[in-house]
Amino acid sequence: MSDFNFFQVSDEDRVRAAAHAKHCAAAATRIPDIPAETTLRPLRQVAVIGAGTMGGGIAMALANIGVPVTLIDASAQGLDKGLSKIRDNYATSVKRGKLDAATMAERLTLITGSLEMAAVAPADLVIEAVFEDLGLKQDIFRQLDTLARSGAILATNTSGLDIDQIAAVTKRPQDVVGAHFFSPAHVMKLLEVVRAAKTAPDVIATLMDLGRRMGKTSVLARIYPGFIGNALFRQYNREAHFLVEDGALPHEVDAALTRFGYAMGIFAVHDMAGNDVGWQTRKAQMATRAKDRRWNDLILKLCDMGRFGQKSGRGWYRYEPGDRTPRRDPEIERFIVEESARMGITRRPMDETEILKRCLYGMINEGARLLEQGIALRPGDIDITYLTGYGFPAHQGGPMYLADRIGLAQVLADIRRLHAEHGAWWQPAPLLEKLVAEGRCFADLAVSQTTEPTP
Repeated sequence: MSDFNFFQVSDEDRVRAAAHAKHCAAAATRIPDIPAETTLRPLRQVAVIGAGTMGGGIAMALANIGVPVTLIDASAQGLDKGLSKIRDNYATSVKRGKLDAATMAERLTLITGSLEMAAVAPADLVIEAVFEDLGLKQDIFRQLDTLARSGAILATNTSGLDIDQIAAVTKRPQDVVGAHFFSPAHVMKLLEVVRAAKTAPDVIATLMDLGRRMGKTSVLARIYPGFIGNALFRQYNREAHFLVEDGALPHEVDAALTRFGYAMGIFAVHDMAGNDVGWQTRKAQMATRAKDRRWNDLILKLCDMGRFGQKSGRGWYRYEPGDRTPRRDPEIERFIVEESARMGITRRPMDETEILKRCLYGMINEGARLLEQGIALRPGDIDITYLTGYGFPAHQGGPMYLADRIGLAQVLADIRRLHAEHGAWWQPAPLLEKLVAEGRCFADLAVSQTTEPTP
């Protein structure tokens, strides 16, 4: 069984990948148990809670389609900062010729600020966009249960929390739904609509349609840690870091990923976003995480060293003042080699093919789990999520489409090898094994073949 060439993509392959993406985007709008003619709930007025980067972006996305928005924040400073950022964003668009001044003024009049949670009262839809903290979100939803009007949709912009636990603090779980926007929300083209156990069908239909009106691709997911997008991203991210512990250097991993087609490698992305994103949360979780598998803590150690990325001038790479170009840093490379030795790992060279297999096959394996559990309705929903929200190379068609191109038997053989070498994270997904045994591929899966999620 010869290795698949990840870098050889013909013009015909590109055309097929583009057609696949178009089909996936259209198919994602179809939900088997929700008829297309379902009456939508009216969205005449929306409230957004949290005036940070995400809340402000969501408010802009709504104003851009003519929907009046009340942006609510707990502090005057936070609200003023959020409204100022919105004005600056629109002004930048005018300066670049993407928007005229009259349209900017019109959109700004649609966004009003408030410091009172009671301002949600007239809203048909409330979108909570505060920090990713379950207790905080539950507290807000307890207030919304009292303050929001009957029939209002209560949406949480969470990237992976259990929405059933949020819905449970209300007396109207049928109105609660996940609306996972991607930052910046007025630019990014993906909306994950997350269906909780008791979410009403018309709530789902309304949110899916709202994404369409905003010019986004709406994809339905069920509750699962990270839903669709972040569930797969965890696998990609984890293996990239393990590769560095096992023998690769950050620039080698990033080079393989960019040659495959990503605009940026994972370590350059971390440096851009800030290595300290989630730093303290991850440190707090160390005491309770599973003991039966390997974990990567290198990024936490970088943060302890003050290597936050571009903003500190040092991260996985080093940066010159006023220049965002990643440059290799002998200091961090020595540290990585020393950490491998400290962990008892004998470093070995990693070629591009092995780097890509470990980064991509974990995503494919996790995608198979999501399909088996009914978290994602169809393989194409996973592909379009990755093409529109996670920078997966368009000409590669998405992770599940790529798996079919490679051949599931070859993918499974490598996953079994990696399972033998690296343990629990690489346990093959039963659905993947089943498809290979039956000589089928992901493209053969119809919606009717997906199972309901396990309780």
